[in-house]
Amino acid sequence: MKSNKYIKFVDISLETVQSSRLKLYSCKYSKHVYTQHQLLVLVLLKEYISTDYRDFVELIDLMSDVKEKLDLNEIPHYTTLQKFMSRVPSSLFNIILSRILKLFYLRGENSSITAIDATGFTSSYASHYYSRRTGKLRRNFLKTLISVDTKKKIILGWKISQKTDHEIKHANALIRQSNKMRRSECYVMDKEYDSEK
Repeated sequence: MKSNKYIKFVDISLETVQSSRLKLYSCKYSKHVYTQHQLLVLVLLKEYISTDYRDFVELIDLMSDVKEKLDLNEIPHYTTLQKFMSRVPSSLFNIILSRILKLFYLRGENSSITAIDATGFTSSYASHYYSRRTGKLRRNFLKTLISVDTKKKIILGWKISQKTDHEIKHANALIRQSNKMRRSECYVMDKEYDSEK
């Protein structure tokens, strides 16, 4: 069972989360049913498995080894994981990302090629057709920019914006963040980033 990839992922995630600055509990008034370490490892595992919150909770209920490693007496409700994710500061993910990168790179090793791109999301369920017919605007736009090591397929940095800004405005900040994580010999971007600067 030690060779199981999910068990290995839980081991690495748990070790990384425990070495981060995340407190065991969000505040002294919390119910103390689950630690923030347990919840964060569960969220990371959910993303690793690539499933939604409801299905993930049912899967974890069947994984006795994972429950044992995380010392879970009962499985959290899927809304507990959702609410936890909404209050975790993004700075914590930067700390965890920098620790995880040490597992994939040798000391002093650089990334050969880093690719940068962006995509947009809307939290509205209304279709473009419905919005146009009703005259209601689709709000709550979210733009996500990421930089990825093209050889190792590892995310080196990200930037999230709630504005529909041009991507070039965030390019320098993203390159600086990526360089802090792992220096790159070359950055590649599409025409959206074309600028005389």
